[in-house]
Order: sequence, then structure tokens, then C-alpha cells
Amino acid sequence: MLRVFGQALIIKIALEKPEDSQRPVSYWTAREISQEAIKRSIVDYVSKSTVSNLLRKIDIRPHKSRYWLNPKIHDEATFRKEIKEICDIYGDVEKLKKENTLVVSIDEKTGMQATQRIAPDKPVKKGSVAKLEFEYKRHGTQCLIPSFDVLTGKILNYHIGFTRTENVFVEHIKNTINISPESKWILVMDQLNTHKSEGLVRLFAEINGYKGDLGKKRKSGILENQKTRTKFLTKKNQKIRIQFTPKHCSWMNQIEIWFGIFHRKALNRKSFKSIKELVQRTGDFIEYYNNTMAKPFKWTYKGKPLMC
Repeated sequence: MLRVFGQALIIKIALEKPEDSQRPVSYWTAREISQEAIKRSIVDYVSKSTVSNLLRKIDIRPHKSRYWLNPKIHDEATFRKEIKEICDIYGDVEKLKKENTLVVSIDEKTGMQATQRIAPDKPVKKGSVAKLEFEYKRHGTQCLIPSFDVLTGKILNYHIGFTRTENVFVEHIKNTINISPESKWILVMDQLNTHKSEGLVRLFAEINGYKGDLGKKRKSGILENQKTRTKFLTKKNQKIRIQFTPKHCSWMNQIEIWFGIFHRKALNRKSFKSIKELVQRTGDFIEYYNNTMAKPFKWTYKGKPLMC
């Protein structure tokens, strides 16, 4: 039976880096922690199972890790303001709908591969899980651009094709707006360069009835650079505007949640004989999702700092 002081010292080992104890490993295992405790004369003997049970009770898992990206915040006040604005929009979608304003989340899912396994799958049966062939051949890739309705949880419109060029994205936005041309629109998206393009500015100017001079790209006016274009695209009190997520915060874009569902349910484990099959599968799943699965995501994040 470990005394409390001995338990504390073992926990301390688990929280240290193995390199500090001259062990050339990346993380501690229960066996190595028990060996280190004996080496340091904390105990005469302690089993790896005792160490494992101790750490499990207090939820310390030195063998586990996950990646963490620290956003490059240059202005804390502006960053917090942007986060709050997105959270407020998500929280007010029903109110905005009554004001004839639609909130749509948009992004691109690139590199969707049409891969075909070289041998048939072996189906699941009693006592055995399904078996999938490891080797495959590639038939090409596609890019999906969907428009996700935050209020209903449905995909309003989508484009799938080989590229995600400026013209493709502008055309997708135009087709999405044409679903309800009398409505106002708030488009939530990340800060990809094609989301701040000249073509998008010209489309917004047309829809919003802007009659002024747009200037010239890389020279003057609204079109001069990304900063000037961003200011125009995000201007409030317009019929259509963009709400950009802060850099490295694309997880605040609800379409990213839908992408996870789409990948798990429609693409994972599927073998495609051609690009045509991948395109068909995508369209079929979107229709299936809208009819049977769609519901608004419960957004609970309120802008508080996330701790790593």
C-alpha cells in the first residue's frame, strides 16, 4: 500500500520529462515510472499496475498527447471582439431569420480522393469485423464547397469540381445568394485569399448596390489589397457581408463540424471506382443528410479563452 507522500512523488515523476531522468524516450509508461520510483528510493517496490491505477484515478495520462495550435494574436482586443461577434451571430440566428437575414457557413474541402481498393471487402460476420483491403489505386481528387445553413443545419447549396479557383468560389456564392435573392446574408468563412478576391468584391458591390469607384487591384481604392477588400466585404448594414473567423480559428466555422460528419459517414471505408462515383456519393449523402440527419448544431462556446 503506497503512502500519500509516496503517491505524490510518483505523480511528480509522471509530470516530468523522461529526458530529465536520463531516459531517451518521449513519454513515460507505467513500467518506467515504477522503475524510476524504485531507482529514486521512493519505494522498495511498486508494480506497474499500481502506478497505472494511481494515475488513472487522478486522470494523468503521460502516454497521451494531442496537437495544439496557438493562434498568432497581434491584437488581443481585436481577436476577442472577432470571436464574440461570431458567437453572437450563432446565438442570434433565429432572431436574424425573423429579420430576413440568413447565416451561412462556407468553406472548401479539398483533396477528396477517389481511391479504389484493389480487392473486394470482406463483410462483417459473427466473431469477425469487416476487413478492408489495404492497397488501393487513385482515380483523382475533387474539391467540395458547401453552404451550411446555421439555423436549419442543412446544406443549402454545394459545388464539387477539380478546382477551387477565385471564379469557382465567386460563382458558388452567387448561386447560394440566388436561392433567396430578397434576403440579407451573413457568410461565415475563414481568411483564405480566395475569400477576399477581386471577383468577390465586384459581386458584393453588384448585390449591395454600390455605385462608387472600386479602384484597381494593387493600385488604389477598395480593390487595392486584401486589407481594403476585407474592409469592404465585412462592412455591416449591407444586404450581404462576410464574417471572417480569426486566423487559426477555422474551428469556429460550423461547416468544419459538418465536414467531420461527411467524412466519417460518406467517405470513410468507401471504395470509389471513379471520380464520377465520388461525385455521386457526395450528392447522395447531402440529400440524405438534409432529409434525415440535419439539425442545427448546439453552439455553446461563448468566447472564453481555451486552455491547452
